[in-house]
Amino acid sequence: MNEQLFLLQNRRHFLRGLGLGAALFTIPGAFAEELVRTPPQTEGPFYPDKLPLDTDNDLLILNDTITPALGEITWLSGRILDSRGQPMRNTLVEIWQCDHNGAYLHTKTGNADKRDKNFQGFGRFLTGSTGEYLFRTIKPVPYPGRAPHIHFAVKMKGKKELITQCYIKGHPGNEKDNIWKNLKDEKARNAVTVAFDPLKGSRIGELAARFDLVMGLTPEA
Repeated sequence: MNEQLFLLQNRRHFLRGLGLGAALFTIPGAFAEELVRTPPQTEGPFYPDKLPLDTDNDLLILNDTITPALGEITWLSGRILDSRGQPMRNTLVEIWQCDHNGAYLHTKTGNADKRDKNFQGFGRFLTGSTGEYLFRTIKPVPYPGRAPHIHFAVKMKGKKELITQCYIKGHPGNEKDNIWKNLKDEKARNAVTVAFDPLKGSRIGELAARFDLVMGLTPEA
């Protein structure tokens, strides 16, 4: 794990060098009473049953290959916050999602014969002092029975403290998705439903989405 985290830190420095850090990590201040705890959701059956050799936070490029995955390029960022709105450092964020054909990085996935071999399908990021994370991935797509979504796991000291999913704001499939609909509280739904907007200044049609996760944990004394 130490080697993987070292690689994550290096890739983070590379991505910040692109000049995206300030634009993607800046969020307005939040008061504790305004925070809504991110609701937990099912992990689902497709957490990778065999992790890829490349588990960094750039899901579009595998190792040293030059052929990117297909899909709408999305910079997915946010912060991991405790119940009082304080950033949580040294927290491992994992995401996994299907490719543009609806296939997961899993032996039992549907559409396995059409799986995009260039899509990593899974990534990790270790938060720093501001609690931020950043992934370069694709905008999620629907597959039979599910609205577009990205799975998240937040780990501390190797333990999964939160498992949830992130949805596209305004997507018509949300209303038909049983997992999304099971969130009866509107604030809880809003907490996992985010906008995927055009990235300002991008010349290739990239998107940006911000998903802040609020944990049910308080700061350590």
